[in-house]
Order: sequence, then structure tokens, then C-alpha cells
Amino acid sequence: MEREVCLVQAKILEKYKWGQYILFYLFAPEISKLAKPGQFVMIRVSEQFIPLLRRPFSLMSVDPSEGRIAIFFQIVGRGTSRLSQYSPGESLSLIGPLGQGYSLSVLKPGDKVILVGGGRGIAPLFFLAQQLKEKKIRVMIFYGGKSAQDLPLKSLIEEELGVEELVLATEDGSLGEKGLVTEVLERKEIWPRIERVYVCGPEAMMRKIARMIEVWGVPGEFSLETYMGCGLGICWSCVRRIKKANSWSWVKICEEGPVFPGEVIKWEED
Repeated sequence: MEREVCLVQAKILEKYKWGQYILFYLFAPEISKLAKPGQFVMIRVSEQFIPLLRRPFSLMSVDPSEGRIAIFFQIVGRGTSRLSQYSPGESLSLIGPLGQGYSLSVLKPGDKVILVGGGRGIAPLFFLAQQLKEKKIRVMIFYGGKSAQDLPLKSLIEEELGVEELVLATEDGSLGEKGLVTEVLERKEIWPRIERVYVCGPEAMMRKIARMIEVWGVPGEFSLETYMGCGLGICWSCVRRIKKANSWSWVKICEEGPVFPGEVIKWEED
């Protein structure tokens, strides 16, 4: 199915920084009107030849009435380091919205769902929570990281999303419950009342949750993170083994994902 994709120059309206985490609000009305939770944009991070390739970033929030979108990322390499140096008033070249996002049509008002985000993986789930709130879906968010510094969106989630419950988990115990977010999730006696689980974060975290919900009989959707060369399904640099028609096939994550049901994903250590 053909999708509408835009190439735009998006002006940075606001910038917030918490250590190695950055939040940009950008003016991109064309993308804001089309975007769905779980989709992403490809951003040119430099006007120079290095880094040459665009980088993928999940859409963290969208406001079509204001023509605004937001991206949230962590500085982890040359590309994100260069991107973090941009300031309000400057513009970025964006291609999007791209990919297949989370499915919401399976839910009805009053259903309860869980969103699990690890570190920067909270980004697409923030956008998802906005949409679920509009549909009167009950939302519980598990937000985990190594320390309090890895949960910079805590206040924003509390102020803007109004979710039913926000559970915080840090490995060092500096904020919320101590331990891995998967351990905290496993301790909660909530599964019989949950319709669906939506996840984004480190591979090990998602793999663990996929196994947990399979045992509990709860469906889940996972946003896979991978290297992408083009984001348009041309270069084949982002392939992953996905189950199709009862066999494993190499699938382009940028085109058929990044979101997939947990049961069709070939997890790296399986």
C-alpha cells in the first residue's frame, strides 16, 4: 500500500537538554498531519558529507493543529552528537512519516494497556499514549533506565499524558523501584486485566518481555531499533528475520516495521 511521504525543512521551535538526552519540537505541518504512533522520520544531521547518511528518529509527539512534531534522542555517536548541536531557529531536513506503527484499531474505550519504554525507547510510546488517551483507553506506563538521569521525560509524562499509572524503575534505585524494568513489570499482578502490551527499548528488554507475555497469553507489539541507510526500503540495510506464512523471511524493518507483533520476531539470542 502506497503511503504519502514528505521531504521538508523543519524549523526547530524549542530545544530541551538533560545530560545526554535531547528533545526538539519542530514545525513540520505536512508530517504532523500524516503521522501515526510508531512511525519515524529520517533526519539529515549535518550539512557536511560526514556523517553522510540520514538517521532514523521516532516521532515522540504530534500536534496537527499547531503543525508541530517532537523527536527525543540520546547522544550515542557522531550523528546524534552533531544533531544535538542544533538550536532553535535552525532547520533540519526531514523525510517522513515512514514505517508501520502500532495498531490501535483492536482496542475499544475502557480497555487497559501497558506501555513499556526503556531509556530513549519511551519516545514512540509517548505519542502512542497521546492517541490512546483520545480514544479513552486506560494506559499504564512502565518507564525504565539505569539511573534517574535516564528518565528525563518523567515530568512531561505526568503533566501531559494523564495516564492511569506511571511506574518508574532504575537499576541503581535512584528513582522509582529498584531493578530492571522487566523485573518490576514481572512483579505486578496485572496480566488478567490487560488487553495489549506495547514496547520499545533495548533488545534484551524487549526479548524478555516478549517471552513473558507469551506465557501470560497477552498480545504485544514491539518497535525494533536498527541501523537504516535510507529508511525507504531501497538499500536493504535494515533487514531482520520475521515470521511470514509459518517460515522465517528477511524483512526490511523500515518498510514493514519498525513495529511487529512479538510472536513473529526472530529475537537475536533465540
